[in-house]
Amino acid sequence: MLRLDECVIANGDFVLRANLEVADASCVAIIGPSGAGKSTLLEAIAGFRDVKGGRIFWDGEDLTKRPPGKRPVASLFQDNNLFPHLSAEQNVSLGIRPNGRVSKDERALVASALGRVGLLGMGTRKPFELSGGQQSRVALARVLVQQRDLLLLDEPFAALGPALKAEMLDLVAQLISGTNKTLLMISHDPQDARRITNKSILVADGIAHPPEPTEHLLNNPPPSLRDYLG
Repeated sequence: MLRLDECVIANGDFVLRANLEVADASCVAIIGPSGAGKSTLLEAIAGFRDVKGGRIFWDGEDLTKRPPGKRPVASLFQDNNLFPHLSAEQNVSLGIRPNGRVSKDERALVASALGRVGLLGMGTRKPFELSGGQQSRVALARVLVQQRDLLLLDEPFAALGPALKAEMLDLVAQLISGTNKTLLMISHDPQDARRITNKSILVADGIAHPPEPTEHLLNNPPPSLRDYLG
């Protein structure tokens, strides 16, 4: 279980407060107006932003002071952050070792991850030889080889067209189905949230609210979310 216990997260002059729990194996959307602090919340969970007050727990272990690499977290952001001079295999290998120097067994793990995201046989291709959707799949494979229990998505598929974005969301849901992994996904599109999540965290007015059923929240939005959704 992920627990944010009376957390106070600062981003410049902006302050976000969070007191919530997310059950293991949940698929949770993070929704709210632009600039409300959705990315700030994920950055704090991942360890990229300090918590000024309160604590963050994962399965009872205090993560608050742990550096990002020591947390059970894998993150996928809007920019896939692929290195253009490296092949797909090499980019994925960075998810295992920062220097990319992997063992024979680890190379097999990389090949397996590329196969799972539908890129079997494409490991030697450079990013410029891949479509936008294929590049997103490489980035997703790099997340998979990290073998972390908590997956954070900050709209990594926002630049894709509607059909391809839906395909990638379905792939994410398929890859974590039947596992004990927990997914937190920022979305500006209610249909994305409806597509693969069963709970949603509303971030608005400086507060990250506890998760509630996605359909209920979107069908009965509070004023701050209603104004945003239009």
